[in-house]
Order: sequence, then C-alpha cells, then structure tokens
Amino acid sequence: MRPDLSSYRHLAAGKVRELYEIDADTLLMVATDRISAYDHVLETPIPDKGRVLTAMSAYFFDALDVPNHLAGPMDDERIPAEVLGKAMVVRRLDMVQAECVARGYLTGSGMVEYRESGTVCGIELPAGLVEASKLPEPIFTPATKAAVGDHDENISFDQLTGIVGDELAERLRTATLDVYSRAAEMAAERGVLLADTKFEFGLSGGELILADEVLTPDSSRYWPADSYEAGRVQPSFDKQYVRNWLTGPDSGWDKASDTPPPPLPAEVVEATRARYIEAYERISGLSFADWIGGDNA
Repeated sequence: MRPDLSSYRHLAAGKVRELYEIDADTLLMVATDRISAYDHVLETPIPDKGRVLTAMSAYFFDALDVPNHLAGPMDDERIPAEVLGKAMVVRRLDMVQAECVARGYLTGSGMVEYRESGTVCGIELPAGLVEASKLPEPIFTPATKAAVGDHDENISFDQLTGIVGDELAERLRTATLDVYSRAAEMAAERGVLLADTKFEFGLSGGELILADEVLTPDSSRYWPADSYEAGRVQPSFDKQYVRNWLTGPDSGWDKASDTPPPPLPAEVVEATRARYIEAYERISGLSFADWIGGDNA
C-alpha cells in the first residue's frame, strides 16, 4: 500500500519543487505544476508540467552514464499515488551551493552581458556575435543559488572557486561541459538544439552526483533546429511563451513594478503545456501518454 504524502515530513519548497523526508538517507522530490517567470511564481499552474519535468529528468538520468541522485524507480512504492509520475525518490546529498550553467549559444543573460562587455561570466568571446549565435565552443558560466523570489546572479569561475574551492570548481566545470555536450548531441539527433542548460550537483563521500532536475524545459533552452537563424530570438520549447505574454501588450503587466504578474489566460496555459509535452516527446522519442501518473495509469 502506498503511503500518503502527509506521512512524510515536508522539508522545503522551491519555485517548482517540494521536498519531503522519507528517511535518513532518502528524500521525495515532487515537481509541481507551478511555473515561475521573472522571479515570480505565477498563480496559474500549467497542467501536467510536473509530470513532464519528471519524465524528462528520468529519461536523461537513464540515458546519461553519470552518477545521479535517483534512489528508486519512477513507480517506487514509496511514492504516494497522488504524486505518482511527478515525484522521484532521491538520495540525500551535500548539495553544492552554486548553479552550474553550460552555454552553447549566446542568449538570455549571457547576451545582455556580452553586449555590455564582450564577455560572459568573465569569459572573453569573439567580437560580432549576435542574438542566438553559436559559440566557438560551449562555455561554463556558474551562478549563485537564489532564494525563492530572488534572482540567480552570474559569477566568474574565480568567484566560484572562492565558494567551493579550486579542486571542486574544476570538477564542476568538467562535469557540466561533459554532460551538456553529450545531451546536446542527443537532442541534435532529434532535430532540437540545446542552447543552454543549468545543472545542480551534490556530493556523497566525495563523489560528484548529478541531482535535482536535469535537461528539462524549465532548466534548459531547447530550440527547433529546422527554424534556427542567428540574429533573432528563437522559438523555443520552454516557458519563453509565458515570458513573452507577460512582457507583451496583452498582459498589462510591468515587470519592473512591484506588482505580481497577472493570471495566465487559458490559451497561454494550453500552448505552454503543449510546448512542454512536445519537448519531451521530440527529445526522448517517447509518448507522454504512456508516462506514469496520468489518467491511463
């Protein structure tokens, strides 16, 4: 018999995830349907988003030959029925206090910094790059971990060494670029460009462990390869659709204000849900309808 979620002690809540204690060695990580944008958790959920994030993470944890935090199968009996398909049983780790970002293309906060200084996180880049330019080689651009409501801040590699030490910083850079490069090759085979992504790592007995979510539409920018064109913002399989609506004329919201974003209209919710599902199906080659936890489970 599966336990109720209330039988586990609630430890923490993030923008999207909830963390519960199963026992001294294992945790229950639940991906909710919440969506965040511009450092706000929106009041409108995206149906099935938590299941997509979990399905995508499960796919890549299985496909990548990298030590990860999974401590049981996706249908583990310790997962309550109410969160089946959007929860993972994971190992308790000593989490590294930094976000590990890999960029293969120039966009987002990297593009903003490049326009100002010609660098990204202290890494000098060639002149003349434009929005969505492919970089000569992928770069490692760490960031601080921000609390809910705060913004992750890009930092240099030297700043990272001040946080975690020289040896661990080198290991994080090597692991991040290795996983990104392999995942980018896998996505490219499916006609999708992995523009950038964010990883979190933990330590267990000195071993570096890939943790949290991995290569999901929340933590990564995925672009359709067949419409890629440098010099413009790319269509994407992530929450950029939500960001665009929030900053467009229809929302009536000013992101520079102190007011929270407005509720999302039904058409934006459905279009965002469809993009998340398409990302999972295109990249994994699997049908989301077959993923556990749905009406057919």
